[in-house]
Amino acid sequence: MSLRTIVLTGASGGLGRALAAELAAPGRRLLLCGRDPDRLAAAAAAARARGAEVDLLTLPLTAPAAVAAALVAYDRRHPIDLLIANAGVKTGQEHGCEPIGESERVIAVNLTANLHIVQAVVPGMRTRGRGRIALVSSLAALSPHADLLSYSATKAGLRAYGIALRRALRGSGVGVSVITPGFIDTPMTDRHLGPRPLTLPPETAARIIARGLARGRAQIAFPALLVALVRLEDLLPRPLGDWIDSFTRARTLPDADEEARR
Repeated sequence: MSLRTIVLTGASGGLGRALAAELAAPGRRLLLCGRDPDRLAAAAAAARARGAEVDLLTLPLTAPAAVAAALVAYDRRHPIDLLIANAGVKTGQEHGCEPIGESERVIAVNLTANLHIVQAVVPGMRTRGRGRIALVSSLAALSPHADLLSYSATKAGLRAYGIALRRALRGSGVGVSVITPGFIDTPMTDRHLGPRPLTLPPETAARIIARGLARGRAQIAFPALLVALVRLEDLLPRPLGDWIDSFTRARTLPDADEEARR
């Protein structure tokens, strides 16, 4: 698949910034989406240094209708070949308790906004008979984490949506990839105070994802050892699986937005 125009959400930091740099190349146009203009500008500068043309969209994903409208307009000007729905958040919680308002924010960003974004792009891709949608889920979708309640739920929902969308678009020329990474060394992961097995640098994760997308893979899950362990855990009797999971318990610190509202 020729990738001339790529849209990437959550491009201002962590995995998104690494993906922007990894996918940037001469002859490519990137639309980088995020809400922090300074960090987004830094990501754009790195992508431009690799030869890509870069446009920026700084609307918050908590205004999904506005973001969707902007993407529809962008697709008319620059037909989108690849959409990577990467943006995500998680809230702080302890002992099974999350602030209700923060859980709603996680659902709005991780699930609702991504569905709006995808549906803004799919019609144009279907009309052209080509393109790819990539949804960044998490291994927490396969093995829900006791200390990532709403995050696990939304990532599981996004994974299910991606699988359903792939089946709905079969034969249309539009592909769908569901990306399920483990821990990646990002500021979001820094807030996870507990075991973080096989944590990968964002640049390594970006290379794995880019390689999988180039091969048109429907499922891109990594690291392989952790994926295997997660799948094995799911086959065990539930009491045993829950006991094993107890060794991964953690405390999740609130992010800056949550702190500001306290």
